[in-house]
Amino acid sequence: MRFETSAAPHVIAGFSVPRVMFQVLLGLLPVVAVQLTLLGPGVLLQLLVAGPVALLCEALALRARGRDAGPFLRDGSVLVTAALLAVSVPPLLPWWLTALGAAVAVLLGKHVYGGLGYNPFNPAMVGYAVLLVSFPLEMTQWPTPLGQSQSDWTDLAHLAWQSFLSGPAAGGPDWDAYTGATALDALRTGLGQRYTMEEIFAGPAFASISGSGAQWINVAALLGGLYLLARRIISWHIPVAVLAGMAIPSALMHLVDPGAHAPATFHLLSGATMLGAFFIATDPVSAATSDHGRLVYGAGIGLITWLIRVWGGYPDGMAFAVLLMNLAAPLLDRYTVSRIHGHPRR
Repeated sequence: MRFETSAAPHVIAGFSVPRVMFQVLLGLLPVVAVQLTLLGPGVLLQLLVAGPVALLCEALALRARGRDAGPFLRDGSVLVTAALLAVSVPPLLPWWLTALGAAVAVLLGKHVYGGLGYNPFNPAMVGYAVLLVSFPLEMTQWPTPLGQSQSDWTDLAHLAWQSFLSGPAAGGPDWDAYTGATALDALRTGLGQRYTMEEIFAGPAFASISGSGAQWINVAALLGGLYLLARRIISWHIPVAVLAGMAIPSALMHLVDPGAHAPATFHLLSGATMLGAFFIATDPVSAATSDHGRLVYGAGIGLITWLIRVWGGYPDGMAFAVLLMNLAAPLLDRYTVSRIHGHPRR
Protein backbone atom coordinates (compact mmCIF):
# COMPACT_ATOMS: atom_id res chain seq x y z
CA MET A 1 0.00 0.00 0.00
CA ARG A 2 1.32 3.43 -0.91
CA PHE A 3 0.81 6.45 1.33
CA GLU A 4 1.10 9.97 -0.01
CA THR A 5 3.15 12.38 2.09
CA SER A 6 3.23 16.13 1.97
CA ALA A 7 6.35 18.20 1.54
CA ALA A 8 8.29 19.81 4.37
CA PRO A 9 8.02 21.53 6.76
CA HIS A 10 6.58 18.66 8.78
CA VAL A 11 5.18 19.63 12.18
CA ILE A 12 4.03 17.54 15.09
CA ALA A 13 0.53 17.71 16.56
CA GLY A 14 -0.27 21.13 17.98
CA PHE A 15 2.46 22.87 15.97
CA SER A 16 0.86 24.22 12.83
CA VAL A 17 2.89 26.21 10.31
CA PRO A 18 1.26 29.54 11.30
CA ARG A 19 1.94 28.91 14.98
CA VAL A 20 5.59 28.06 14.34
CA MET A 21 6.15 31.05 12.07
CA PHE A 22 4.55 33.59 14.39
CA GLN A 23 6.53 32.22 17.32
CA VAL A 24 9.68 32.83 15.27
CA LEU A 25 8.53 36.41 14.68
CA LEU A 26 8.06 36.85 18.42
CA GLY A 27 11.56 35.52 18.98
CA LEU A 28 12.93 38.18 16.63
CA LEU A 29 11.43 41.04 18.65
CA PRO A 30 14.47 41.39 21.01
CA VAL A 31 16.75 41.73 17.98
CA VAL A 32 14.54 44.42 16.48
CA ALA A 33 14.33 46.24 19.81
CA VAL A 34 18.10 46.32 20.35
CA GLN A 35 18.80 47.39 16.77
CA LEU A 36 16.18 50.12 17.13
CA THR A 37 17.77 51.34 20.36
CA LEU A 38 21.42 51.25 19.30
CA LEU A 39 21.31 51.82 15.54
CA GLY A 40 18.27 54.03 15.05
CA PRO A 41 14.96 53.42 13.28
CA GLY A 42 16.48 52.05 10.09
CA VAL A 43 15.48 48.50 10.98
CA LEU A 44 11.82 49.57 11.07
CA LEU A 45 12.14 51.10 7.62
CA GLN A 46 13.62 47.86 6.31
CA LEU A 47 10.76 45.87 7.83
CA LEU A 48 8.19 48.23 6.33
CA VAL A 49 9.59 47.58 2.87
CA ALA A 50 10.58 43.91 3.09
CA GLY A 51 7.23 42.74 4.51
CA PRO A 52 4.84 44.19 1.90
CA VAL A 53 7.17 43.41 -1.00
CA ALA A 54 7.52 39.80 0.14
CA LEU A 55 3.74 39.45 0.52
CA LEU A 56 3.16 40.96 -2.93
CA CYS A 57 5.70 38.68 -4.57
CA GLU A 58 4.21 35.68 -2.78
CA ALA A 59 0.72 36.55 -4.02
CA LEU A 60 1.88 37.15 -7.59
CA ALA A 61 3.87 33.92 -7.70
CA LEU A 62 1.00 31.85 -6.31
CA ARG A 63 -1.44 33.43 -8.76
CA ALA A 64 0.91 32.70 -11.66
CA ARG A 65 1.03 29.08 -10.51
CA GLY A 66 -2.75 28.86 -10.21
CA ARG A 67 -2.70 28.42 -6.45
CA ASP A 68 -4.93 29.98 -3.80
CA ALA A 69 -2.78 32.66 -2.18
CA GLY A 70 -4.89 33.15 0.96
CA PRO A 71 -3.59 30.27 3.12
CA PHE A 72 0.03 30.95 2.20
CA LEU A 73 -0.21 34.66 2.91
CA ARG A 74 -1.74 33.95 6.33
CA ASP A 75 0.66 31.23 7.50
CA GLY A 76 3.42 33.74 8.30
CA SER A 77 6.20 31.95 6.40
CA VAL A 78 6.82 34.78 3.95
CA LEU A 79 6.82 37.30 6.80
CA VAL A 80 9.56 35.32 8.54
CA THR A 81 11.61 35.47 5.35
CA ALA A 82 11.09 39.23 5.13
CA ALA A 83 11.89 39.79 8.81
CA LEU A 84 15.10 37.75 8.68
CA LEU A 85 16.24 39.71 5.64
CA ALA A 86 15.31 43.06 7.24
CA VAL A 87 17.28 42.45 10.45
CA SER A 88 20.27 41.10 8.49
CA VAL A 89 20.79 44.00 6.08
CA PRO A 90 22.27 47.33 7.24
CA PRO A 91 19.67 49.76 8.63
CA LEU A 92 20.95 52.38 6.16
CA LEU A 93 20.19 50.31 3.07
CA PRO A 94 18.17 52.22 0.41
CA TRP A 95 14.60 51.04 0.06
CA TRP A 96 14.97 49.76 -3.50
CA LEU A 97 17.75 47.38 -2.49
CA THR A 98 15.64 46.03 0.37
CA ALA A 99 12.77 45.56 -2.05
CA LEU A 100 15.07 43.79 -4.50
CA GLY A 101 16.38 41.48 -1.77
CA ALA A 102 12.86 40.58 -0.63
CA ALA A 103 11.74 39.89 -4.20
CA VAL A 104 14.78 37.71 -4.89
CA ALA A 105 14.24 35.83 -1.62
CA VAL A 106 10.62 34.99 -2.40
CA LEU A 107 10.76 34.50 -6.16
CA LEU A 108 14.24 33.08 -6.71
CA GLY A 109 14.87 31.53 -3.32
CA LYS A 110 11.43 30.00 -2.85
CA HIS A 111 8.96 29.83 -5.74
CA VAL A 112 11.43 28.85 -8.44
CA TYR A 113 11.66 25.51 -6.62
CA GLY A 114 7.94 25.08 -5.98
CA GLY A 115 7.16 27.24 -2.96
CA LEU A 116 7.00 26.48 0.74
CA GLY A 117 8.41 23.09 1.56
CA TYR A 118 10.32 22.62 -1.69
CA ASN A 119 13.05 25.27 -1.51
CA PRO A 120 16.52 23.71 -1.02
CA PHE A 121 18.02 27.03 0.15
CA ASN A 122 17.06 29.42 2.93
CA PRO A 123 15.15 32.11 0.99
CA ALA A 124 16.23 35.02 3.20
CA MET A 125 19.89 34.10 2.75
CA VAL A 126 19.43 33.84 -1.01
CA GLY A 127 18.19 37.43 -1.05
CA TYR A 128 20.94 38.57 1.32
CA ALA A 129 23.72 36.87 -0.66
CA VAL A 130 22.54 38.37 -3.95
CA LEU A 131 22.55 41.84 -2.39
CA LEU A 132 25.96 41.35 -0.79
CA VAL A 133 27.59 40.14 -4.00
CA SER A 134 25.89 42.76 -6.18
CA PHE A 135 26.06 45.80 -3.89
CA PRO A 136 29.00 45.25 -1.50
CA LEU A 137 29.43 48.95 -0.66
CA GLU A 138 25.83 49.55 0.37
CA MET A 139 25.70 46.23 2.24
CA THR A 140 28.65 47.16 4.45
CA GLN A 141 27.51 50.66 5.47
CA TRP A 142 26.41 50.36 9.11
CA PRO A 143 25.65 53.27 11.45
CA THR A 144 27.94 53.80 14.41
CA PRO A 145 26.12 52.48 17.51
CA LEU A 146 25.01 55.00 20.11
CA GLY A 147 27.71 55.55 22.68
CA GLN A 148 30.54 54.95 20.22
CA SER A 149 30.37 58.43 18.67
CA GLN A 150 28.96 61.89 19.37
CA SER A 151 25.74 61.15 17.49
CA ASP A 152 22.41 60.76 19.23
CA TRP A 153 19.28 58.82 18.27
CA THR A 154 17.87 61.82 16.38
CA ASP A 155 21.00 61.96 14.23
CA LEU A 156 20.68 58.26 13.42
CA ALA A 157 17.01 58.71 12.59
CA HIS A 158 17.78 61.54 10.15
CA LEU A 159 20.63 59.57 8.60
CA ALA A 160 18.51 56.43 8.23
CA TRP A 161 15.66 58.30 6.58
CA GLN A 162 17.86 60.15 4.10
CA SER A 163 19.81 57.04 3.18
CA PHE A 164 16.62 54.99 2.96
CA LEU A 165 15.17 57.39 0.39
CA SER A 166 18.22 58.40 -1.63
CA GLY A 167 21.15 56.15 -0.76
CA PRO A 168 24.44 56.80 1.08
CA ALA A 169 25.16 60.00 -0.84
CA ALA A 170 22.18 61.60 0.89
CA GLY A 171 24.04 61.45 4.17
CA GLY A 172 26.04 64.49 3.11
CA PRO A 173 29.13 65.65 5.00
CA ASP A 174 27.95 64.01 8.24
CA TRP A 175 27.91 60.52 6.71
CA ASP A 176 31.41 59.56 7.85
CA ALA A 177 30.72 60.91 11.33
CA TYR A 178 27.72 58.63 11.81
CA THR A 179 28.95 55.48 10.07
CA GLY A 180 31.98 53.31 10.61
CA ALA A 181 33.53 49.90 10.25
CA THR A 182 32.02 47.01 12.14
CA ALA A 183 34.22 45.01 14.51
CA LEU A 184 34.67 42.23 11.94
CA ASP A 185 35.69 44.79 9.30
CA ALA A 186 38.07 46.49 11.72
CA LEU A 187 39.62 43.16 12.71
CA ARG A 188 40.31 42.15 9.11
CA THR A 189 41.73 45.56 8.24
CA GLY A 190 43.89 45.72 11.36
CA LEU A 191 45.36 42.27 10.87
CA GLY A 192 46.05 43.08 7.22
CA GLN A 193 48.00 46.16 8.38
CA ARG A 194 50.05 44.04 10.82
CA TYR A 195 48.55 45.49 13.98
CA THR A 196 48.54 43.30 17.07
CA MET A 197 45.31 41.98 18.52
CA GLU A 198 45.68 44.26 21.53
CA GLU A 199 46.06 47.32 19.31
CA ILE A 200 43.05 46.34 17.20
CA PHE A 201 40.81 45.73 20.19
CA ALA A 202 41.71 49.16 21.56
CA GLY A 203 39.94 50.77 18.59
CA PRO A 204 36.57 52.50 18.81
CA ALA A 205 34.69 49.69 17.02
CA PHE A 206 35.25 47.30 19.92
CA ALA A 207 33.60 46.93 23.31
CA SER A 208 34.36 44.68 26.25
CA ILE A 209 33.89 41.37 24.42
CA SER A 210 33.01 42.03 20.79
CA GLY A 211 31.98 44.94 18.61
CA SER A 212 30.24 47.91 20.09
CA GLY A 213 26.56 47.23 19.55
CA ALA A 214 27.13 43.85 17.87
CA GLN A 215 27.55 42.06 21.17
CA TRP A 216 24.19 43.31 22.43
CA ILE A 217 22.43 42.41 19.19
CA ASN A 218 23.86 38.92 19.50
CA VAL A 219 22.74 38.70 23.13
CA ALA A 220 19.24 39.70 22.01
CA ALA A 221 19.28 37.01 19.31
CA LEU A 222 20.44 34.50 21.92
CA LEU A 223 17.52 35.42 24.18
CA GLY A 224 15.10 35.06 21.25
CA GLY A 225 16.66 31.72 20.38
CA LEU A 226 16.30 30.45 23.94
CA TYR A 227 12.64 31.42 23.75
CA LEU A 228 12.24 29.27 20.63
CA LEU A 229 13.97 26.39 22.40
CA ALA A 230 11.73 26.77 25.44
CA ARG A 231 8.65 26.75 23.20
CA ARG A 232 10.03 23.70 21.38
CA ILE A 233 9.86 25.52 18.05
CA ILE A 234 13.43 24.44 17.32
CA SER A 235 15.66 21.69 18.73
CA TRP A 236 19.04 22.27 20.33
CA HIS A 237 21.08 20.29 17.82
CA ILE A 238 21.67 22.91 15.12
CA PRO A 239 22.26 25.98 17.35
CA VAL A 240 24.66 24.13 19.64
CA ALA A 241 26.50 22.63 16.68
CA VAL A 242 26.81 26.01 14.93
CA LEU A 243 28.25 27.65 18.04
CA ALA A 244 30.59 24.72 18.69
CA GLY A 245 31.71 24.63 15.06
CA MET A 246 32.73 28.26 15.38
CA ALA A 247 34.00 28.30 18.98
CA ILE A 248 36.27 25.25 18.90
CA PRO A 249 38.53 26.23 15.95
CA SER A 250 38.62 29.89 16.98
CA ALA A 251 39.59 28.96 20.55
CA LEU A 252 42.30 26.57 19.35
CA MET A 253 43.79 29.10 16.93
CA HIS A 254 43.69 31.79 19.60
CA LEU A 255 45.66 29.49 21.92
CA VAL A 256 48.21 28.79 19.19
CA ASP A 257 48.61 32.42 18.04
CA PRO A 258 46.69 34.95 20.16
CA GLY A 259 48.26 37.83 18.27
CA ALA A 260 46.66 36.83 14.97
CA HIS A 261 43.37 35.20 15.95
CA ALA A 262 40.51 36.63 17.98
CA PRO A 263 39.16 34.60 20.91
CA ALA A 264 36.07 32.45 20.62
CA THR A 265 33.99 34.91 22.65
CA PHE A 266 34.59 37.58 20.02
CA HIS A 267 33.35 35.38 17.18
CA LEU A 268 30.35 34.12 19.13
CA LEU A 269 29.13 37.66 19.77
CA SER A 270 30.02 39.21 16.42
CA GLY A 271 28.22 39.56 13.12
CA ALA A 272 25.22 37.31 12.63
CA THR A 273 26.41 34.43 14.81
CA MET A 274 23.44 34.08 17.17
CA LEU A 275 20.88 35.12 14.57
CA GLY A 276 22.29 32.53 12.20
CA ALA A 277 22.52 29.77 14.80
CA PHE A 278 18.99 30.09 16.18
CA PHE A 279 16.89 31.64 13.42
CA ILE A 280 18.51 31.03 10.03
CA ALA A 281 20.26 27.67 10.23
CA THR A 282 17.21 26.09 11.91
CA ASP A 283 14.94 26.60 8.89
CA PRO A 284 12.91 23.35 8.89
CA VAL A 285 12.80 23.11 5.10
CA SER A 286 16.41 23.63 4.01
CA ALA A 287 18.19 22.10 7.05
CA ALA A 288 19.05 18.48 7.72
CA THR A 289 16.24 16.51 9.36
CA SER A 290 17.88 13.78 11.47
CA ASP A 291 19.49 14.57 14.82
CA HIS A 292 22.94 13.36 13.74
CA GLY A 293 22.56 15.17 10.43
CA ARG A 294 21.64 18.39 12.23
CA LEU A 295 24.79 18.20 14.34
CA VAL A 296 27.00 17.83 11.25
CA TYR A 297 24.97 20.45 9.39
CA GLY A 298 25.27 23.01 12.20
CA ALA A 299 28.95 22.30 12.82
CA GLY A 300 29.64 22.84 9.13
CA ILE A 301 27.89 26.22 9.20
CA GLY A 302 29.89 27.36 12.23
CA LEU A 303 33.20 26.18 10.80
CA ILE A 304 32.64 27.66 7.33
CA THR A 305 31.55 30.98 8.83
CA TRP A 306 34.74 31.14 10.88
CA LEU A 307 36.90 30.18 7.90
CA ILE A 308 35.36 32.94 5.78
CA ARG A 309 35.85 35.47 8.58
CA VAL A 310 39.52 34.57 8.97
CA TRP A 311 40.64 33.83 5.41
CA GLY A 312 37.72 34.64 3.11
CA GLY A 313 36.82 37.74 1.16
CA TYR A 314 33.94 38.87 3.39
CA PRO A 315 33.97 39.95 7.04
CA ASP A 316 31.06 37.66 7.94
CA GLY A 317 30.28 34.45 6.10
CA MET A 318 27.10 33.26 7.81
CA ALA A 319 24.89 33.60 4.73
CA PHE A 320 27.33 31.75 2.47
CA ALA A 321 27.91 29.06 5.10
CA VAL A 322 24.18 28.42 5.43
CA LEU A 323 23.71 28.21 1.65
CA LEU A 324 26.65 25.82 1.26
CA MET A 325 25.36 23.52 3.99
CA ASN A 326 21.86 23.72 2.46
CA LEU A 327 23.46 21.97 -0.51
CA ALA A 328 24.81 19.28 1.77
CA ALA A 329 21.56 18.69 3.69
CA PRO A 330 20.13 16.02 1.32
CA LEU A 331 23.41 14.07 1.48
CA LEU A 332 23.46 14.30 5.26
CA ASP A 333 19.90 13.02 5.42
CA ARG A 334 20.77 10.15 3.12
CA TYR A 335 23.51 8.87 5.42
CA THR A 336 22.17 9.83 8.84
CA VAL A 337 18.42 9.07 8.75
CA SER A 338 17.78 5.88 10.71
CA ARG A 339 17.38 2.79 8.56
CA ILE A 340 13.90 1.29 8.50
CA HIS A 341 13.98 -2.10 10.15
CA GLY A 342 14.20 -4.82 7.55
CA HIS A 343 15.26 -2.49 4.74
CA PRO A 344 18.90 -2.02 3.65
CA ARG A 345 20.29 1.53 3.56
CA ARG A 346 20.40 2.73 -0.03
